[in-house]
Amino acid sequence: MLTAGQAADSPQFVPVLGRVRVRVPVGRPRTRPDAVAADKAYSSRGNRAHLRRRGIKAVIPEKREQAANRKKKGSAGGRPVSHDADLYKERNTVERLINKLKAWRGVATRYDKTPASYLAGLHLRASMIWVKHLSRTTT
Repeated sequence: MLTAGQAADSPQFVPVLGRVRVRVPVGRPRTRPDAVAADKAYSSRGNRAHLRRRGIKAVIPEKREQAANRKKKGSAGGRPVSHDADLYKERNTVERLINKLKAWRGVATRYDKTPASYLAGLHLRASMIWVKHLSRTTT
């Protein structure tokens, strides 16, 4: 999903999650992943509640100020947020891909003014990464 270049990512969490399709070896793609790993920017109460409603494990660390506000409320603040640290470490796979995409200046700086041309640039860069990966694995 494309948004304005200056728009924050967190408000798009729920719409993007709605478009996720997890491929499995047999059958149609699932619309509900087992877990979602994200950084602290996505740790809002709303995002966590959405994941809970859908039965998806949240692998999102809590922001310091959120933890401080929760602790300040005492027992009314609820339980501390926990996340699977080992699963969270695997999030770097996605981060590395994003860095590879942004290594191309047109993607990193968003010079393209129209969403269609920017998306075309993303597809082109992703194709370049994929072809380079294929050439490494076949030789």
